[in-house]
Amino acid sequence: MKRYLFIMRRLPYSGTHLQETLDVILTAAAFDQHVALLFVDDAVWQLKNQQQPAGLGLKDTSAIFQALQIYDVNDVFIEQESLQAAGLTSTDLILPVVSLPRAEVSGLMRTYDLIIPD
Repeated sequence: MKRYLFIMRRLPYSGTHLQETLDVILTAAAFDQHVALLFVDDAVWQLKNQQQPAGLGLKDTSAIFQALQIYDVNDVFIEQESLQAAGLTSTDLILPVVSLPRAEVSGLMRTYDLIIPD
């Protein structure tokens, strides 16, 4: 079994890219691959609770993020400095996450077979 780490960097709702990335994540997980997510930079906003994208004409992705556990995607990491820079805390997020300092991200990446940036 391959270990996939998807690195999320983009703002939510800046086009269809997030939805397409989530489709790839779910596909990999459906084929019994070990899938983990790492949120850095502006991507921390993807996990912000109480988002309302309907006004933008885009689909709310929070339900998909919350369904990741059904697909055994349980390793969700967030870069601590990115979360702090956004003024968010773990209580502002729709998923439980493991907060990692930036200095530990490269060590995390070395434990995965494939690194897939968004």
